[in-house]
Amino acid sequence: MNLNCLIVDDEPIARDILQNYIDKIPQLTLIKSCMSATEAYEAIYEHPIDLIFLDIQMPVITGIEFLKSLSKAPIIIFTTAYSDFAVEGFTLNAIDYLLKPITFERFYQAIEKVLEKVSAKKIVEIQNVQEPDYIFIRQDYKLLRLNFSEIDYIKAEKDFCSIYFKGKRLLASMHLGAIAVMLPSQQFVRIHRSFLVNLKKITAIKGNVIEIETEEIPIGSNHRDELFNRLKI
Repeated sequence: MNLNCLIVDDEPIARDILQNYIDKIPQLTLIKSCMSATEAYEAIYEHPIDLIFLDIQMPVITGIEFLKSLSKAPIIIFTTAYSDFAVEGFTLNAIDYLLKPITFERFYQAIEKVLEKVSAKKIVEIQNVQEPDYIFIRQDYKLLRLNFSEIDYIKAEKDFCSIYFKGKRLLASMHLGAIAVMLPSQQFVRIHRSFLVNLKKITAIKGNVIEIETEEIPIGSNHRDELFNRLKI
């Protein structure tokens, strides 16, 4: 994880302290240290910014005025010598409020909040990504779409694979291993060196054989434990 940072503060000493602290955190990259909101506007225009250390009391444009002017604000940590602004800072959804003089310990606590927020956001984004529930298999001069839910099992046939679905058989010019990586591992499992099956299609297990409707498929000795673990048996 790497976060692009911006310092916006009219005090040179305050900027130097923050820059020194930022340099100590591997996840943070300082893009620019700005002495005014005007410089900050330019930096935001030129670079993607994830986090801003924003002083509140600045001439011409205050930190709060600057933040309110942004249509899409990055994560904000307010920095100020005046505790009176804390309430207003948090109402503007700042993640933290650092009171000067800022110690490294207090700075690090604020960064931990930022990293937790960013990590949680990334997890949600990953969970919300819609994975395809189908594959396309080349058949003659066209690509045939197969939904994962339709596939019963796949059998290796030397340099080809036979895909069995909805009572039909489709011959695909792919090795079993190649097609296996295209399928969701939580739904399909190798039960034999020559067979890959849809766990949701298994109707019965009898000795070293599984049944999918009327079809019987052997369970390889090297794959039995994995199959039973996946079925929670």
